[in-house]
Amino acid sequence: MHLIRLTTSIKAVRYLLNQGLAFRGHDESEESTNKGNFRELLQLLADGNDKVKEAISKAPKNNKMIAPEIQKDIAECFAEIIVKSVIEEIGGDVFCILVDESADVSGKEQMAIVLRYVDKLWEIKERLIAVVHVKETSASCLKANIDHVFAKYGLSFKQVRGQGYDGASNMRGEFNGLGALIMRENSSAYYIHCFAHQLQLVIVAVAKKNDDSSDFFDMVSLLLTVAGASCKRKDMIRESQQERVKKAIGSGQLSSGTGLNQEQALQRAGDTRWGSHYKTLKSLSNPYPEVIEVLHYVEKEGPNDAKRRQARGLLNYLKDFDFVFHLQLMLLILGHANSLSLTLQRKDKDILEAMLEVKLTKQKFQQIRDDGWDSLLEAIYSFCEEHDIPKVDMEEDYIDRHNPRKKTNRTNYQHYRYDCLNPIIDLQLAEFSDHFNEVNSKLLTQIAAFSPKNSFEAFKVESLMELAKSYPDDFNSTQLKDLGLELPIYIDNVRADERFANLDTISELAELMVRTKKDLAFSLVYRLLKLILVLPVATASVERCFSAMKIVKTILSNRIGDEFMSHCIICFVEQGFLATIPIKDVIVRFNTMEDRNRRG
Repeated sequence: MHLIRLTTSIKAVRYLLNQGLAFRGHDESEESTNKGNFRELLQLLADGNDKVKEAISKAPKNNKMIAPEIQKDIAECFAEIIVKSVIEEIGGDVFCILVDESADVSGKEQMAIVLRYVDKLWEIKERLIAVVHVKETSASCLKANIDHVFAKYGLSFKQVRGQGYDGASNMRGEFNGLGALIMRENSSAYYIHCFAHQLQLVIVAVAKKNDDSSDFFDMVSLLLTVAGASCKRKDMIRESQQERVKKAIGSGQLSSGTGLNQEQALQRAGDTRWGSHYKTLKSLSNPYPEVIEVLHYVEKEGPNDAKRRQARGLLNYLKDFDFVFHLQLMLLILGHANSLSLTLQRKDKDILEAMLEVKLTKQKFQQIRDDGWDSLLEAIYSFCEEHDIPKVDMEEDYIDRHNPRKKTNRTNYQHYRYDCLNPIIDLQLAEFSDHFNEVNSKLLTQIAAFSPKNSFEAFKVESLMELAKSYPDDFNSTQLKDLGLELPIYIDNVRADERFANLDTISELAELMVRTKKDLAFSLVYRLLKLILVLPVATASVERCFSAMKIVKTILSNRIGDEFMSHCIICFVEQGFLATIPIKDVIVRFNTMEDRNRRG
């Protein structure tokens, strides 16, 4: 009977962990009509199984296996099994550490620790191993907490071959930052600034440093405040959009299907939210007629004169060619940046592939500057025609809408191409070069010599030898000599093997080396390749942990303990692991737990 009760509780806990649901109820007394998720789920399982029902009904009061302590112990068992499985997958090999911190709903600073490593099947994995409450966010405090987690799981900083943070000063500070503290213990723990975070800094810089784009985003911000200031105005936009979509589908202008023509609300951009500027402009561009309708309503029915004047000014701006130009230009630029951001956030992205995609995006921006004017102007004119906005003749004199009486001595073409488009693209390219300086760094230039593209065209023995010297703990003087002899044989071998002819990424190269047993024949080359693959690209995995934290710890469940919250988040984030854990393993661990007061 005891085993049946324990097994049922384990099933209930697994379900709640997988869904990120709260365990406890406000009133768990026998008279309560809602005893909380755990007890209600347990009752549901009992109602569907007579043996479970009998085991629960006949349980002594001190052995019901439903107490909050029991629930927490079972959750801890699941979390510890997951983390131990991650440690076993690493198996004493090298890994990268990804760290970030964020405040939870109750105002506590929480630090998430994610490990990036290559498993035995040669897959790049990024796994959460801990969420730790930190009393302060200084580098020394963060380092002390990481030390504690490493000691708990038998990890060593000697295994660390890379660090990934979002770029905050307490993380990457040259002298006292967390990155510097870790590098004092291991000089091979190279710091790579999160590529996705750098990309967001580029976008924010363009939005703030260029006067024209800054004015544009200021007006968009004011628009979001005026048009989305009340639920009534938001409903007006939604209802009008629904009506327009119905008419368009009925007339055949739009096609219907799953996921198409979904409701869109105006979204406010945030400097720290990846891709938010692009989403804001998309949410403005698609329901443009509805936004105009709401502004007309505010102009007539606004609560005060100030709001009515704001609406009138916004209407004039939104119906001006200048607005359409900057809207379409920013959609074009941020669209490419958003595509890059999404691909950088993939867990299996290797750093060489990320470097290449950053380079291709820069080339795309240069192409827009050199040859993209005609296609941009076509998109602008198309939007103007669709929404009855007056177009301007590019050969006519440009009239400054802020000072219409003053002669500009510029044509519209000269102004919009050479005063608007080119400076914004030039700023974008300059910010790319500044923020993505790692792409041009010595270490990453050496890594590029491993690229398998075009039959290993970029391969250079000298670069890879210099790269190997950057890892003194992995290559001693004898092994460096052996690597120098192995590399020429390796490159002749893979170039002669047709199976390696059409590879694009070092991830594909590593996987094929394992499948063809070349990892055994060229073990030192394989070792160097693995060191490259563990280098981080983005901290998206850590950011996802904080998204999970918002689901697990909510305003209604804000008193959840730090350890219990950590266990819940680990299980919620690593759902693939959670689903595969055998119940018998949980029972064994539960029965051997120390310092637990068994209360039913």
